[in-house]
Amino acid sequence: MTLTHWNKRTALLCGISFLNLALFAIAGEMKDVDSATAATKNEIVIKDFHFSPETLTVKSGEKITWINRDEEPHTVVSVEKQFKKSSALDTDQEFTITAGAPGTYTYFCSVHPKMTGTIVVENP
Repeated sequence: MTLTHWNKRTALLCGISFLNLALFAIAGEMKDVDSATAATKNEIVIKDFHFSPETLTVKSGEKITWINRDEEPHTVVSVEKQFKKSSALDTDQEFTITAGAPGTYTYFCSVHPKMTGTIVVENP
């Protein structure tokens, strides 16, 4: 192998490595964008018999969505009946409400009453 051939091969391998690093960096940035988008969607994930986040702060009039990521069915029930209750949510099913008047809304799963969460609704 001549020195020129070795230099071309090294340059090609360096270029491929740089491209791989660039793609990983772009993928990481896209993941951060997806996380930020999920946070702005006011989504509460039901996983491992917990509501996450346990407390969510939203503006009055915004939509709030629960999504069940457990294998077990779960419900969303307002303690003080501040919003309609959900039906039993199977895996990957969603339940959405619109936040009402400002205040603190507590809720639980009627199937598993130890599962609780809180929504804090602020003025828009």
